Amino acid sequence: MLVSTQSGEIQAFNHLDKADTFPVDEVTGETSADSFGGLVLPGGVANPDFLRMDERAVAFVKDFFTQGRPVAAICHAPWTLVEADVLRGRTLTSWPSLRTDIRNAGGTWVDEQVKVCDGGPSTLVTSRKPDDLKAFCETFLAEFAKAGG
Repeated sequence: MLVSTQSGEIQAFNHLDKADTFPVDEVTGETSADSFGGLVLPGGVANPDFLRMDERAVAFVKDFFTQGRPVAAICHAPWTLVEADVLRGRTLTSWPSLRTDIRNAGGTWVDEQVKVCDGGPSTLVTSRKPDDLKAFCETFLAEFAKAGG
């Protein structure tokens, strides 16, 4: 299910090139973590930067942590987690330029292909970059299955 900040369709990108469009199923502010088994946050630079500036999107993300539901984030996606203030005591990875943001938010940054952190009410799966996508997907699918998500 695709959740966005607005209804309609979203434009996907392959780096800077436009890719497919996808219909939005739910809108932040009109749905909650109750409706989902887990959350996968998009990478890239633009999506996470946009999401962290949207209060409804940040509240939606924080709700998953409050309810103990698994979350997966790749590349720059942890920016939204920083904004949601859910990284204190957590260990995660990301695109290397987020290292300081994560540390300042109380998290521990590691340079690993994929990192699973169970150091909180919800499992957090993170990866660094598109090259890690296969390991990221395999890991978060396995972790979400364990959590029943």
